[in-house]
Amino acid sequence: MKVLPFKIPKPESAALVYQEDLVPFFYDKLHQHEEIQLSYIVKGEGTLIVGDTINYYKTGDIIVIGSQLPHVFESDQEQYKQSHMLTLFFTETSFGNDFFELDELAESKAFFKKAKHGFKITSNQTEITALFKRIKTATKSERFIILLKLLNLFSISEYKSLSSFIYEKTFSVIEGERMRDVFEYTMTNYNKDITLESIANVANMTKNAFCKYFKKYTNKTYGQFLNELRIEHACKLLLSKKNLTISDIAYKVGFNNISNFNRQFKKVKHLTPLIYKSENSHNM
Repeated sequence: MKVLPFKIPKPESAALVYQEDLVPFFYDKLHQHEEIQLSYIVKGEGTLIVGDTINYYKTGDIIVIGSQLPHVFESDQEQYKQSHMLTLFFTETSFGNDFFELDELAESKAFFKKAKHGFKITSNQTEITALFKRIKTATKSERFIILLKLLNLFSISEYKSLSSFIYEKTFSVIEGERMRDVFEYTMTNYNKDITLESIANVANMTKNAFCKYFKKYTNKTYGQFLNELRIEHACKLLLSKKNLTISDIAYKVGFNNISNFNRQFKKVKHLTPLIYKSENSHNM
């Protein structure tokens, strides 16, 4: 598997590709591909980085990742020994350059617009999940019909955008490998003290060059990215580890003092940790 760009393995004549991942953890290297990705998480949870934003995915989530949108799934193996995902891959031109311009498919324009940022479905999950579950045993023509039904539902369903930054270009292999190394190091060591010098060394760059490089490709500073990753992990601990205090969690995710943790948490989530825990405990 290439790192960036990532090539979806498919027969030359295939316009629509179905993939089932039943593995200990999902493919965890930063990558992007031309195909739009429609995924249903049958089992698993973890961190999902899409474009410039850190998200959390869980069992039952329905996720769309747009063409050439960099992303990485980091499975949480503490919760699940096996991860399971059903996915359809296709491009805007898979069925001909003008197929989605047909009047009969006018509603799909809303889908493609949302897909540029990636999004997670927040309504109509039952109907969409039922369609995904039919894909495995469907014929190729039936899968095509299911895709059209999914696009219609995705166009009218409520959703949450996954990224605020649209990527207009494909990473080169060298750029992709460098960014992959930075992301992997950060996701592995987020709970430790990561200095600007140490992460610049991972990228094999000077500190100044690294800061410009990271901001160019993620639309945020490395410090912002690191804090957001730590806060996402803190959110999970707040809801799943009832025996840990706020202070315990702050130190577990890499903050040196509780005041800075509270400040950064409110900056990212617009809530204090306690209010976040109170308002979201019912979701666990």
